[in-house]
Amino acid sequence: MTAGSLISAVIQPLQLKDTGLFAIERMSEYCVRHLPLVDDQQLLGLVSEDEIMNYDLNDTIESFGLHFNRPYVSGHHHMYEILRLMADFRLSVVPVVDKEDKYIGIITQEDILSQLGNMGSFTVPGSIIVLEMNRKDYSLARISSIIEQENAAVISTFITSDLKSSQAEVTLKVNKKDISRIVASLERFGFDVRASFHESDYLNESIKERYESLMFYLNV
Repeated sequence: MTAGSLISAVIQPLQLKDTGLFAIERMSEYCVRHLPLVDDQQLLGLVSEDEIMNYDLNDTIESFGLHFNRPYVSGHHHMYEILRLMADFRLSVVPVVDKEDKYIGIITQEDILSQLGNMGSFTVPGSIIVLEMNRKDYSLARISSIIEQENAAVISTFITSDLKSSQAEVTLKVNKKDISRIVASLERFGFDVRASFHESDYLNESIKERYESLMFYLNV
């Protein structure tokens, strides 16, 4: 999934002559904390709610003298690059530009979450297994082979790792509800199984908690 297919047609960018009050009202209307600032189709950067609140809201954005962050993606960038920018800069939106660096649209957190929720790996029934291991020991081929021996398959995988640590957390989704034999096999082959969830438990508890945390973050 690329950025070009996720662009919102509803949210309009800010202009230099817009006032701070206008910007805050638009952010409230669109339920975002950032909006792109555009001049003659050129992306100048992102304006944040926090920055604007430091100035007189009746003045124009142009008069603020802001030094804008300018994170953006092109239409061909993958969804994962959008997620990286959102995480690195704590953004509620990411602008999209064309080959001439002209602004063509915006992607919101809501757009990304909606797309993630519709991905096949989330909709296929199954269970979750979380492994912890040394990064250098990670081998998806070996893990998949063990799981396939139990008549199951890995349908998605996600790796979480602190660059300062040699350890990694590997989250697997498998297409089987009863994973007791899979967990036993992984442990028999020396894997450290930190957690496992039947999908109903995971969706009802873990995802619910993370969703609520995310909604709280978005509303801050």
